[in-house]
Amino acid sequence: MATPKLSPVSPVRRDDKPCAQSPSSSSSAVLRVQDASAAEAYEQYLRLPELSALWKPRCFPDWAGEGLVKPALQALEITFRFASLALSDPRGYASRRELARRLESLAAREVELVAALCEGDRSAPLAELTASGGVLPRERSGSEVWQLPGSAAAVVCQASEASLLPRLAAWDKSEALAARIMYAVEGQMQGCAFTLGLGEPNLAGKPVLEYDRVVRPHDLHALKPKPAPEPRSGYRNRENETLVTMYQILESWLCAASQLLARLNERIEAKDWEAAASDCWILERVWKLLADVEDLHLLMDPDDFLRLKSQLAVRAAPGSEASFCFRSRALLHVANTTRDLKKRVPWVLGVEVDPNGGPRVQEAAMRLYHSRRRGEGEEAGKVELLQAFQAVEAAVRRFFFAYRQLVAAVMGTAEASGNRALFVPAEGMDPLAQMFLEPPYYPSLDAAKTFLADYWAQQMAGVSAQSQQS
Repeated sequence: MATPKLSPVSPVRRDDKPCAQSPSSSSSAVLRVQDASAAEAYEQYLRLPELSALWKPRCFPDWAGEGLVKPALQALEITFRFASLALSDPRGYASRRELARRLESLAAREVELVAALCEGDRSAPLAELTASGGVLPRERSGSEVWQLPGSAAAVVCQASEASLLPRLAAWDKSEALAARIMYAVEGQMQGCAFTLGLGEPNLAGKPVLEYDRVVRPHDLHALKPKPAPEPRSGYRNRENETLVTMYQILESWLCAASQLLARLNERIEAKDWEAAASDCWILERVWKLLADVEDLHLLMDPDDFLRLKSQLAVRAAPGSEASFCFRSRALLHVANTTRDLKKRVPWVLGVEVDPNGGPRVQEAAMRLYHSRRRGEGEEAGKVELLQAFQAVEAAVRRFFFAYRQLVAAVMGTAEASGNRALFVPAEGMDPLAQMFLEPPYYPSLDAAKTFLADYWAQQMAGVSAQSQQS
């Protein structure tokens, strides 16, 4: 086989006419809510209108990252409530220990993402430690006075009074869990100009975020589900609180992901490739976090959950058994916007798509990957951004594949409709099945890597043959 050659980009002729696209190369179908009434019931059940009201108001006009960081912090605070619910569950058959482990891991990953979102942010509302002159105020019972190493000045380390994490640290059942989360906050926020003020040591003496004003924990926890017993039996299903809390975390992170995608597109437009790549890698971690939240279903009691499912009439429409997750408008918006990142590849590579279907984008990608100056000058950050694009695609596909298996594990294979997609025409499939069979989001990048792999395989084979002859 001949060695592939990187040909120059051919200019677009005036008489070029776009050719018809084949079905395999057509764009992916847009995900839409199939049942508007089911989506409305989903939102009312989770109290999303009230929860979204805590995301939208801009209480801090000078803080550019408010719309991005606030829902992420609120998701973290709801996770603390989830931990409290799990550890206070009186059912003898509840998976309290494993659920507590998973929630601790989830909170640690959320703190990691919050720290990544806060890096370089210097406009957040902060409470300076030295403003009080070392005097402990009466109304701040969570404050501590201590002295910085090597300094005679005393500082006041303020902790949130409304957050549940300091309260979890004072409860014997959750003391160890809360301490590990606090140390995670201390470690992850090292690269930020401030810390969260959740009771972490704050050994660097940094300014503290005005957590209670930003997150508004009292208003947030007022949206928790009310323990309403069943009308006839009077039974209080504990999984109702678990389900609502879980999906409030999910929706909060979807709001943060939507804002992150908006900032990512702005940075791509501005050709700030390195910052865009950083946002793209954060987006990949958000999709993995969403999968971790969904996996908490596996620890729900089967009898109580299926009883709640029947009570809530959580049943997909006929012919679309696997589309439970498609009731969330936010999830569909984030999934569609994430898949639309494929339209940004020509802009990143600095070429136009060939209207005749030629390999112009693929060749530009091969030249970028093969260039010795690919990390310098105007090319800095481009390869990392393209790599992040494909990493996000893998995370999105992993989320939806895992979701299908999750439905089978939690509700049974009849609900998941396992192999239905293999025997039904594309137009008759549900959206979840279509996602499994749609082509790659970045065919030009896939082809570029395929040809580069072949090129280097031939190069290595030639070197090996020369060494054997000598």
